[in-house]
Amino acid sequence: MKITLNNSEVSMSGETFSVRQMLELMKFTFPMIVVKVNGHLVSKEEYDRVFVGDGDSVEAIHLISGG
Repeated sequence: MKITLNNSEVSMSGETFSVRQMLELMKFTFPMIVVKVNGHLVSKEEYDRVFVGDGDSVEAIHLISGG
């Protein structure tokens, strides 16, 4: 399947992945991360219930604070 991840096309083997699986496959392990699938914000509690499929657009943004 092909998805758009952070404005780049990414090919992944398989038909669907949960948000949690997709983050693990892409090695996004930073603890403070915001995920949107097709423009909809996904809470951490939903990572196992929301799935990413072919053609979906995903934004995974690491939150960093500092001064």
